[in-house]
Amino acid sequence: MVKAIPSWVSLLTTLVLVLTVVFLLAPLLVVVGVSFTAGDYISFPPEGFSLRWYEKVLTEGRYTAAALTSLSVAVPVTIASAILGAATAIALHRRLLPGSGVISGLFLAPIVLPSIILGLGLLMLWSRSLGPTSILTVFVGHLVLALPYVIRTTLAVLSTSDPFLEEAARTMGAGPWRSLWRVTVPQCLPGVAAGAFFAFNISFDEAVVSLFLRSPEVVTLPIQIYTQLEFSPDPSIAAVSSLMIGLTIVLIVLIERAVGLQKVTE
Repeated sequence: MVKAIPSWVSLLTTLVLVLTVVFLLAPLLVVVGVSFTAGDYISFPPEGFSLRWYEKVLTEGRYTAAALTSLSVAVPVTIASAILGAATAIALHRRLLPGSGVISGLFLAPIVLPSIILGLGLLMLWSRSLGPTSILTVFVGHLVLALPYVIRTTLAVLSTSDPFLEEAARTMGAGPWRSLWRVTVPQCLPGVAAGAFFAFNISFDEAVVSLFLRSPEVVTLPIQIYTQLEFSPDPSIAAVSSLMIGLTIVLIVLIERAVGLQKVTE
């Protein structure tokens, strides 16, 4: 017979959960609050209410140009990592590659390694082998960072999928490619969607690797934020950060509408 959980344990668990949620959400609420301040400096609580900093972000060329640069990298990275990650995950799941277990472990390296070490290593390798850095270098660095997330989420979905569905399709007369597109790929979609979500966010928000791999004329949005913080910090930084938070929320809603968060997190 299972004993009832003591009331003090339930209370303590609830308290820890509440404190964890507050610890995670409080900084975001502070940033959003500062973005609406009417003052000229970063301070909390905000001094009045104003949309001037959002107007500044949306009208000043440096922020819009940096956002477009980030999008021009993040979107191709998301597409490439989704395609390559899904194909790699299917191959690893089917044990089509020699040493699949070792290869699967190696794909964890970009996640485990500190970003500064990865960025420095990629910079040295690229400079010695291919020449000067450019926006292509940033794309490659972000792809290296994003690809493991798509592979891992797709592998997680494949590990819980029905292995006999594709065999049934083959039995019914479907060829290898048709069964792949009609059976295996649809089973992968929740994992690919989750991985693509992570890939976009990682690429759009990445600053450390971008600092190492960019050329002087390539300024992404995170780099612009860091530059603004270093030389002339003002509440426009909070406004940009709030817009990025809003973008993340929109992406989560889109995933929920497309495949469902429950499927993504299984």
